Amino acid sequence: MADDPAPELRPATPEEWPAFLEAMVGAFGETPTGPYLDTPPPVAEMDRSLGLWDGDQVVATAGIYSRTLTVPGGTVPCAGITWVTVAPTHRRRGVLTSIMRRQLTEVHEQDHEPVAALWASESSIYGRFGYAPATLRGGLTGRSERLRLRPDIDLGSGRVDGVPLDTYKPAAAAVYDTVRRSVPGNLARDERWWNRRLQDEPDDRDGATARRFLLHTEPDGTVTGYAAYRLKGAWTDAGEPDGTLIVEEVRTLSTQAYASLWKVLLSVDLVRTLKVYTASVDDPLKQMLTDPRALNLRPTDALWVRLVDVGAALSARRYPAPIDMVFEVRDPFCPWNDGRWHVWGHPAGAFCDRTDRDPDIVLGIEALSAAYLGGVSLATLQAAGRVTEVSPGAVTLASTAFFWPVTPWCPEEF
Repeated sequence: MADDPAPELRPATPEEWPAFLEAMVGAFGETPTGPYLDTPPPVAEMDRSLGLWDGDQVVATAGIYSRTLTVPGGTVPCAGITWVTVAPTHRRRGVLTSIMRRQLTEVHEQDHEPVAALWASESSIYGRFGYAPATLRGGLTGRSERLRLRPDIDLGSGRVDGVPLDTYKPAAAAVYDTVRRSVPGNLARDERWWNRRLQDEPDDRDGATARRFLLHTEPDGTVTGYAAYRLKGAWTDAGEPDGTLIVEEVRTLSTQAYASLWKVLLSVDLVRTLKVYTASVDDPLKQMLTDPRALNLRPTDALWVRLVDVGAALSARRYPAPIDMVFEVRDPFCPWNDGRWHVWGHPAGAFCDRTDRDPDIVLGIEALSAAYLGGVSLATLQAAGRVTEVSPGAVTLASTAFFWPVTPWCPEEF
C-alpha cells in the first residue's frame, strides 16, 4: 500500500472557501454565519491565503489582508495577518512555524510590505515570531448617572442628528480618512472595509438593537464627526430600566464635535451602563467628564506589530526628536533583518540603512516592533531586560525620538 501523501501547504482557491471557512471558524469554536458561506467575502485575498491540506481535510489556515497602516508621521503598506488556525490533530508539529515563516518570507520577497500586524487570540503565541503588542484598547465602562460633561466644555454651534446608513456611510468615510492619518495604528478603509465594518447581521447583535448612527454637522453643512452605537435593553426586578449603551466608534475633526456627539450619546434614555470596547486608552472623553473616575479602563493588548523590513519600516516613520544612532537588531526568524542599522531621523524625515559602525543599542526584533508605533518606551523595555544600552545615554535619546504625542490605537479587528 502506497504511503499517504505529505500534507500540502498552499493558497486556497475561491472554490475551496467553504471547506477553508469551516476549518477556520471551527477552530475558534464558532459556527459560520452571514452572507459569505459559499464564496469569499470581498475583503478576502485568496491568493494570499494558506491552507494545510492533509488528504482532503483542511487542518490549518492563514491569510493576509493588504492594508495601509498609520505610523508616526506617515503611512506604510502593511500585511494584515489573519485567519490563523491549526487543528488540534496537527499541533506540536511545527505547522504554525512553517506558516509564519512562509508568510513573512513572501511578504519580504514578493509583496514588499515593511510591516506586518495582527490581533492575537492568544498572547503567548506570536512573540517567538517577532510580533509584539504595539497598541492597547481601553475597554471603557461607566455608570450613566455619573457620566456628565464638564460645564466649561465648548460644544460649538454645530448640530447632531440621527441619520440612516446611506447618509452616514459616505460622511463617516470622509471624516475617518482624515483623522486616521494622524493616529498611529489606524488602518485605511476602502469601500470593501467600510461595508465589512457596517455589516449588521441579526445573529451577531447578541441581543442588542441594530446599529444606530449620528452625524455632527457645522452650520455651513460640513460634516465634522460621526458616531455608531447600539442599545441593549434590560430591566431590573423592580421594573427599573437597566440598559447598556454600546458605543462602537466616535471620530471627529474637532473637540466641539466630539463633545457634542458624546453629549447626545450620554443622553440616550433607559441606559444605566456605557461600554466602549475598542476605544483608545487615552480617549479624551475621560478628560471631558466632571468625574474622571466615573469612566473605568480595562486596557488590554490590541494590534500586534512585526517589522518585516527594518530599514524600510524605520525610514517610513518620523521622529519628534532628532536621532542618529546604530541599532544592532537580533532577528533569527527573519535573518535578512539581523545586523546593524543606522537610524537617522527628525520630524521632517528619516533614513535607515545597513552599517558596520559600532552599535549604540542592541535589541531583538520583538522589542523594536513593540516600540515602532511610539506607544511602548524603549526605556521600559530596557528596564525589562529586553534592550541593551552600549553608548551611555543612548536609550534615553532613542526613547525620546521613538515616542509619539498621539497614543497609538487600532479601532478595528481583522
